[in-house]
Amino acid sequence: MCGRFVSSRRPEDLASLFGADWQGEPVPPSWNVAPTDPVYAVLERLAKDGSGPARQVRVLRWGLVPSWSKDPGGGARMINARVETVDSKPAFRKAFTARRCLLPADGYFEWVPVDAPGAKPRKQPYYLTPASGELMAMAGLYEFWRDPNVPEDDPAAWLTTCTVITTDAADASGRVHDRMPLTVAPDAHEAWLDPAHQDPHALRALLAVPAGGELEVREVSTEVNSVRNNGARLIAPLG
Repeated sequence: MCGRFVSSRRPEDLASLFGADWQGEPVPPSWNVAPTDPVYAVLERLAKDGSGPARQVRVLRWGLVPSWSKDPGGGARMINARVETVDSKPAFRKAFTARRCLLPADGYFEWVPVDAPGAKPRKQPYYLTPASGELMAMAGLYEFWRDPNVPEDDPAAWLTTCTVITTDAADASGRVHDRMPLTVAPDAHEAWLDPAHQDPHALRALLAVPAGGELEVREVSTEVNSVRNNGARLIAPLG
């Protein structure tokens, strides 16, 4: 799975990198993005003038809430969507067809249980990041949920959430955890983000493991275990 990740880029830099527009209130850089946190997403929506899809950088909440949910409380449990069932599971099927996004990340964390004689096992975190230093464009889905207790024309009535698509881990990641996020290569961004592209088999073909599996894996401080901690020190190698 992908349960925490790092997002340290400015929205203006993301807009330039992905050829998108950015308008909104920025969120602080985070080296410990956790479920229900606000995150940057790159997506395409039809322009108001009907001229076609417009690429945007938006702030979404991590943890997908399907449009049919009675309340948003289950979003924290839906931070990941398994690629094996993403086009069939009711929670993700509609979004996979028409509401796909990219979730920029510097890297992500996974944990390995470590036995401690005479004590409870502890969880040792590892940071996984492309060895080349490139940004990861994690494959994601997004969804709109409307609060039925708020008038529809009130912006507060709408919650926009997202999830990361995951697959079986490969190469370096597989030594740490059995799942890993999927990414989309730059030459496939246009096809992945196009809301008119709805062929599930062709969409699956656009997904790839981060950096072709060439990941740097390093042991980091257990400070990252607490969502209250943040800062670049969390990704510094131990020792």
